[in-house]
Amino acid sequence: MQHSKALAIKFIASLVLLYVILGLIYGMSFGNVFIITAILGITSYILGDMLILPRSSNTVATAADFGLAFVLIWFLSSILTLGDNLFIMSLVAAAGVAFFEYFFHSYLVKNMTEASTERLTINQGNLPYNTEASEDLTPVRPDVRSDDKE
Repeated sequence: MQHSKALAIKFIASLVLLYVILGLIYGMSFGNVFIITAILGITSYILGDMLILPRSSNTVATAADFGLAFVLIWFLSSILTLGDNLFIMSLVAAAGVAFFEYFFHSYLVKNMTEASTERLTINQGNLPYNTEASEDLTPVRPDVRSDDKE
């Protein structure tokens, strides 16, 4: 349930943001903006929010989302439209997406961490293994020099 709510928030906010930038400023149709938003939303949620964000910081995940958004918006715009100046359009749209993603990542860290503590899973950081210490490092043997044979 947490993932579907986060995906819905991400999709709606990205659709509004990309429609303002790509649709109103650069004249792209709503259908093309919708397709770009759907592909970008699912891809960045899986890669940026579920894989990169838990293993790194918000800044690193935001930078990765900026790069992913730029490449996907530029590639999909070149396929879907015949517009000029796709580089600047993609750069502006990716900067807007990255600005939104910075705040969305804080929402995810706050809400997904609370959900994981409710399920009694503890995030140990980047280390997949923990060390174990014990007092019984060697077996206890009787002293061979003692005269317990009597």
